[in-house]
Amino acid sequence: MSVVAQILAERGAVVTGSDANGGEAFEQLRQQGLGVRLGHAAANVPPEATVVVSTAIKDSNPELRTARERGQTVIHRSQALALAARGRDFVAVAGAHGKTTTSGMLAQALSVAGQDPSFAIGGVVRSLRTGAHLGGGRAFVAEADESDRSFLNYAPTVEIVTNIEPDHLDNYGTAEAFAQAFVAFVERLLPGGLLIACADDPGALRLARQAVSAGTRVTTYGTTEPSAIPGGPLPGAAHVRVEVVSRSATGTSALITRWDDVGSATISGAGSSSGPVPLELSIPGDHVALDAAAAWEAGCELGVSAEAMAAALGAFAGTGRRFEHRGEAVGVRVIDDYAHHPTEIAALLAAAREVADARGGRVIALFQPHLFSRTRNFADRFGAALAAADHVIVTAIYPARETQADFPDVTGQSVVDRIPGDGRYIADAEAAADAAAGLARPGDLILTIGAGDVTRLGPVILRNLAERANPA
Repeated sequence: MSVVAQILAERGAVVTGSDANGGEAFEQLRQQGLGVRLGHAAANVPPEATVVVSTAIKDSNPELRTARERGQTVIHRSQALALAARGRDFVAVAGAHGKTTTSGMLAQALSVAGQDPSFAIGGVVRSLRTGAHLGGGRAFVAEADESDRSFLNYAPTVEIVTNIEPDHLDNYGTAEAFAQAFVAFVERLLPGGLLIACADDPGALRLARQAVSAGTRVTTYGTTEPSAIPGGPLPGAAHVRVEVVSRSATGTSALITRWDDVGSATISGAGSSSGPVPLELSIPGDHVALDAAAAWEAGCELGVSAEAMAAALGAFAGTGRRFEHRGEAVGVRVIDDYAHHPTEIAALLAAAREVADARGGRVIALFQPHLFSRTRNFADRFGAALAAADHVIVTAIYPARETQADFPDVTGQSVVDRIPGDGRYIADAEAAADAAAGLARPGDLILTIGAGDVTRLGPVILRNLAERANPA
């Protein structure tokens, strides 16, 4: 909601709003001069205002109830964002995971390349110090949320689909319904628009093939050459391959090659050249290199040369809550990450292992599950993913819109029971943070993981580490 508020204010609207608990985004809006208030109340709603809500706002909310009683216009945040982007080349980045990093990469790279894009990202782009900006260029880059089907409110010029791995089944019910929403998403492309889909993900690859059959322009990207993709190359598609050359605790080196349909290596787009393009990323993880390939192809589609786009991607320093360094005490580094799906956690721990090995340390994971339904549906996979850590502490589930009463048998212990290694369930968050600090020794990495409020435990862990080293 905060990025929508910023964009609308930059477009000249008078924007007010409220938040239940406050936080960094709330304070940033306040510092920018927006009329934000702490707590929801009917008096906060100007009588002539259009009211913008997120899916999290329930019908009983006093502000929403007041607006409806008055007959005021009420729209979803995605509809407001679509209005703010009117007249721009809308680039929508969707997928169960990877969309924040991919959209943040693209927004920053286009900025570095001089395109001055507008963007609305679900996290702060560190180098830009914001997740929202109204630029003077043609491109408008946005993270498109599939969780509530709101990505169907956009009419993009370019779509990126990072993966279609089943999630949000509390809303969709079945994996088939989740996948079908992405088919409808592709149908929202403007005529002549481009779908960029990940060939490494079976769901995204199926979507790409369906789109080609429907006459949509498609480019796939991934870690395999077209000849290695099951079923052969897509007719008319330009396949983008990313090959990781080296890995380190501080970044990833890769080569990006675009292949034509007969298998010869070419680079096309603005400023075409031949041969693979080198890519030097300052963030570790093969999954980050894959996201970079998607952003690279989108940037080329938007008119940036292949080489300039690769160079601009090298300046990306990450987004908030994506492998975010929170501090170091007594030789122990604390990292915070938003990962809340098993696939995301597996990728996070693989990157963390690279960093920990370089330091001669271990990986300690403090995981807060998000939603009772997701914990129930993916408990086995959470356990398998978390097994990659040396020690795991699971704390109480962050309920968000759900209640424990509807899932009486689902707790963090449901995940711990499925970890084939050192796992402990500590429901109290502060006690969990204390336990994580107690396990650590110099060289170790402690990860706070989850989409809830586990992020607040980073400073708690650092304080505990410092106190253990210097007892009063």
